[in-house]
Amino acid sequence: MSSAAVSDAQLIARVLVQDDRHAFGELVRRHQSAVRACLRKLTTGNHALADDLAQETFLLAYRNLKSFRQEAKFSTWLYRIAYNAFLADLRKTKELPLPDDEDADDISGSADAAPVARTAALSVDLQRAMAVLSDTERAAIVQCYHNDLSHEEAAFVLGCPVGTVKTHILRAKQKLKARLGAWAPEH
Repeated sequence: MSSAAVSDAQLIARVLVQDDRHAFGELVRRHQSAVRACLRKLTTGNHALADDLAQETFLLAYRNLKSFRQEAKFSTWLYRIAYNAFLADLRKTKELPLPDDEDADDISGSADAAPVARTAALSVDLQRAMAVLSDTERAAIVQCYHNDLSHEEAAFVLGCPVGTVKTHILRAKQKLKARLGAWAPEH
């Protein structure tokens, strides 16, 4: 049976019943890119920190897998663990690093570089705008727009009511619109 045909629930059962570490390895392979991407957004592009937090997330998931009750999707449960790891790290450091400008500075001067330079500049501006958001606003935006979670799923991940998620998203959108207004298409 191919690993694609095996569901997350089946892999979880194999880990819990047979202590099958290969099954957990498959769960990690399936979800690591999404968890890392989520954490990179939360850490405003700090890849090293995001990778450390992703490793912490999967370690915690393995240790606590027996507490997963399948009330939500496994990926949603992982996002919750990742968000909690992010918050724990944030409480320790109480700072958010801004992304380096290296991405924008590395663009060559060729004619083909203009669209690439514009995209790189937008990426840097977006990361800086995201850094201005409160932790909860940023987390709500990441969960709903990057991870494609519903408001209800985001509320589960963030541990707050659905109405609070909607409020955080509204405020975040207003702040992002104000910061990124220059990037809006002209009509």
